[in-house]
Amino acid sequence: MKTETRNGSGGQSASRGHVKAAGWGKGLSILTRITVMALRHPFQSALAIGATLIASGFQLMIPKLLGRAIDEAQGIGAGGSVGTAAQDALLVTALLLLAASILRGLFTMVQNYYSEAVGHHIGYELRLACYEKIQRLSFSFHDSVHSGDLITIGLLDLEGVRMYFSTALVRMIFLSVLIGLGAYLLLSTDVVLGLLALSFVPFVGWRSSVTQLRLRATWLDLQERLQVLTRVMEENLGGIRVVRAFAAQQHELEKFDAASKSALELAHQRVGIRVANTSAMTLSFFAAMGLVLYVGGGKVMAGEITVGTLASFLTFMTILQMPVRQLGLMVNAFARASTCGARLFGLLDLDVAVKDAPDARPLQLTEGTLRFENVAFAYPASPDTPALDGVSFEARRGQTIGIVGPPGSGKSTLAHLIARFYDVSGGRITLDGQDIRSVTLKSLRRSVVVVQQDSFLFTTTIENNIAYGDPWAKENQISRAAESAQLHNYVLGLPASYGTVVGERGVSLSGGQRQRLSIARAVMLKPAVMVFDDSTAAIDAATEQRIRHAMRRYASERVTIIVAHRLSSLMHADHILFMEDGRIVEEGSHEELLARNGRYRALYDLQVRPGDDALTG
Repeated sequence: MKTETRNGSGGQSASRGHVKAAGWGKGLSILTRITVMALRHPFQSALAIGATLIASGFQLMIPKLLGRAIDEAQGIGAGGSVGTAAQDALLVTALLLLAASILRGLFTMVQNYYSEAVGHHIGYELRLACYEKIQRLSFSFHDSVHSGDLITIGLLDLEGVRMYFSTALVRMIFLSVLIGLGAYLLLSTDVVLGLLALSFVPFVGWRSSVTQLRLRATWLDLQERLQVLTRVMEENLGGIRVVRAFAAQQHELEKFDAASKSALELAHQRVGIRVANTSAMTLSFFAAMGLVLYVGGGKVMAGEITVGTLASFLTFMTILQMPVRQLGLMVNAFARASTCGARLFGLLDLDVAVKDAPDARPLQLTEGTLRFENVAFAYPASPDTPALDGVSFEARRGQTIGIVGPPGSGKSTLAHLIARFYDVSGGRITLDGQDIRSVTLKSLRRSVVVVQQDSFLFTTTIENNIAYGDPWAKENQISRAAESAQLHNYVLGLPASYGTVVGERGVSLSGGQRQRLSIARAVMLKPAVMVFDDSTAAIDAATEQRIRHAMRRYASERVTIIVAHRLSSLMHADHILFMEDGRIVEEGSHEELLARNGRYRALYDLQVRPGDDALTG
């Protein structure tokens, strides 16, 4: 059972800077793309569209049947006696009216069910595609986006695309049939009354569309403000300990209140727009109905039309009122799907910077030799400022390479390039002579593991966190990995041992314990290259020494790269690289570098012999 939950939690959450909404010129292609997605489910789509056509047909029958029933009832009353034939005709009309109403309801239910089904199928496919894309996008993308932006696209924008089929496409078919065929029936019965009955349609359709587009524009603004609100809340929850430590609760409340008020003001503005236009549309409808009653009543008295015919006109107007108002909702649904689809598809269509080459093959390891050959690299955000320049070195199996230097010298960048979190800008990195860009990412990252300083843990058990890279690992493998990271004894002292659930992001563990768990997670995979990116910074010196001693049996079988600011973490390394401004300025063993009296020696005197340094100064 344990293996079922090991990879069951965690994950990361496109920025609007990366994924921009398309212009109106591209709107049609986006809507076409969504329509094609809907038609990939032909059975549900056909049922939804077919039911819409049938339901609208039965809807149009109701006014005609109601008018006929009124005429038949009036004829019976005017005759002074109730004839069997008249009674039968009225009963048949009543039954037809009831049947038409029931069938209209049933087919409307089928339309709604299958329209929603198509939408949910689209949503399911897009959610998977969106999440899969986020997993594959490179570190350079995630470096410059906020998780709140990704969540907005994955939830709100995806919802706008999902609802397109039911709220835009099917509704357009329904309104086209209802208004088009209904207008033909009314005008063919009486042109004057037909025009009067339809007189409110252009105004209501225009105002509804304008209103919905205004509401859509304000909704986008509101969405941005809610996004700011989400960021404030997310940062507050993530840094709640810092907030408490600095007694900044009032500042955070004021910040949240300001963002919340901004969203509330715009929400009130949206309510005002909706209420004002709804009142105008209702007034136009009743004005048109009053004209139909006045003119139609005169025609009835003149004997030009029957009371039933007038009733059918009024009934049709009542039926038509809500669908005509939905013209605006339909226009809004098209606009929303276009803008939301532009952002969503913009994310899905992003090119993955780091991906397998077309002819990529699995990594084949023999000697396990890692080599940097004149490597250069610059981050996409600052292409003119190289983070690495002309870096070359070689590390063989069993060797430990230490990398040290001032902040911003390129140490972590070098570590991330080995696992191909980024691609080099110049030169190349090889493993046993194979350029890491020519092998599959899966095989490379099984062979190269980077233990980072920021130890992310999933909200699951300690066992599952350690076995994250190998969910089928046996319990003795997990415990041995924990022993190597000097975590085993601590875990045994917990009430549920390895079954203990760590809090969100591992907040129930100390920084050193989280780092040791991350080391255990890396050791589980037994990689050919193990990179420690300042991953023992939160571990005390004594525990670090025990970890180093326990790791010796692993180090003899692989290349070990240690990136550190603390010299005591890497003085035992076979070869040490001192980096500055993206270049290797000194290299050699600990003793060799001390003898040179260069930058390494200066750092050593500062860290290891601060007392002596103070005396001589």
